[in-house]
Amino acid sequence: MFLDKHFLKRCLFVDIETVSEVANFEMLTEVKKDLWSMKANQLRRFSAASDPGLDDAALFAAKAGIFAEFSKVVCISMGFLHFEGEDPVSLRIKSLAGDDEHRILEDFNRILVNHYNDPENSRICGHNIKEFDIPFLCRRMVINQVKFPPVLDISGKKPWQTSHILDTMDMWRFGDFKNYTSLSLLAGALGIASPKDEMDGSAVGYVFWTEEDIDKIVTYCQKDVITVVQVMMRYAGLPLLQNGDIEMINQKG
Repeated sequence: MFLDKHFLKRCLFVDIETVSEVANFEMLTEVKKDLWSMKANQLRRFSAASDPGLDDAALFAAKAGIFAEFSKVVCISMGFLHFEGEDPVSLRIKSLAGDDEHRILEDFNRILVNHYNDPENSRICGHNIKEFDIPFLCRRMVINQVKFPPVLDISGKKPWQTSHILDTMDMWRFGDFKNYTSLSLLAGALGIASPKDEMDGSAVGYVFWTEEDIDKIVTYCQKDVITVVQVMMRYAGLPLLQNGDIEMINQKG
């Protein structure tokens, strides 16, 4: 296998869920409406995935949640592997979730500073974490005036300076940067049960703003963390964890 299992020690597995900063386009300030209209024009002009027929409000509902300038973090789920001897035998999952983004980010920052802030001895792992989760968290921390720890500061760093960041998608590329591989596709290729069942990422905003069901979002986020851990177990040539090996510490922080 191409991953040494010891890399899984002192590794924090992370996934985040984000939604638009307000429930709909009309709730934005006039300044933000103008700024979103400029962003929407860019999306219509450059993104083949965006329907040119969608107006600003429809594009806000569909796309705002992935842009840190127009959205917020509503859930951070974290996984911690427990080792017996040289092998990981169980997984604990903890989530920070809710409508108070500042508190979520502060609590996450505190966990990193207290337990994972030494890149020589600790690692952070996620799927597409280098291109989405970490940049998104850093941007939202700046906006919320939460000082992010050095372990998250990967901007402008050389590859050997970010070796503490384990990105399951980046690892799967093996040097090929042409394609994006979703977590579901990667899990399926490796014989791991898909994390997606009742909802997918495009539904998170609706579930948060319309259904007001944060627990459903937490469950969805936690399943992604579990899948990332299982992918890393495969990378290390280890047996997959069973349901009885996984403990949910709490649903919301």
